Amino acid sequence: MRSELFSAENLEKESAQPGMRLQNSKMLKVELNGEMMARVGSMVAYQGQVQFQALGSGGLGKFLKQKLTGEGVPLMKVSGRGDVFLADFAKDVHVIDLEPGDALSINGSSVLAFDSTLQYDIRMVGGAGMASSSGLFNCVFSGYGRIAITTKGTPVVLSVDAPTYVDPQAAVCWSANLQTGYHRAEQLGLGTLLGRTTGEAFTMSFAGQGFVVVQPSEEPPVLGSGSQEQQGGLLGGLLS
Repeated sequence: MRSELFSAENLEKESAQPGMRLQNSKMLKVELNGEMMARVGSMVAYQGQVQFQALGSGGLGKFLKQKLTGEGVPLMKVSGRGDVFLADFAKDVHVIDLEPGDALSINGSSVLAFDSTLQYDIRMVGGAGMASSSGLFNCVFSGYGRIAITTKGTPVVLSVDAPTYVDPQAAVCWSANLQTGYHRAEQLGLGTLLGRTTGEAFTMSFAGQGFVVVQPSEEPPVLGSGSQEQQGGLLGGLLS
């Protein structure tokens, strides 16, 4: 049997080391020997002895944060030995290594999977004093381990060494040490009163020293109890 489908670039990539690596730009391969966390519904295939467990709210504090923020994207614990393949609506996948002392704030809709060695907390975006369709709460990851995130299209990584402004729905992740706020980008005037709008009423502002990752697409607004694609926040249940 012959086909370009069976070319080397499409064959499963093997490695002697356990952990996360890219199978291709749209798919993550996890060579599992223990446990890790993944977005519910992201498994597209697996081989070996692997178990999947839906997680609870992760304690009263996180349960209350979930109810307050409406950010209920559930995760599952993946454990055992084998190969697990993960994807999320053919989005681009990127793997980030966190070292001790690192901290990364991530839009929950962009989290695909992460090592169970990482710590997290759901936090309010600093300076977010008004409602935003992208959600006001993100998750801050820290510790040692790998995390896989997704973007819609090829992102740009902006170095924040001057005041930087990003559409809240296009901001994927940023250095957790940056100062964040919300900035009115649209000028108020007669046109605004008549219902005319640029669609860019507010942007997120970033200040300090660090980076922000911006995707070339805007996430849909948060609609509370909608589907995964409609959820803009993070992560109702992580570690049980």
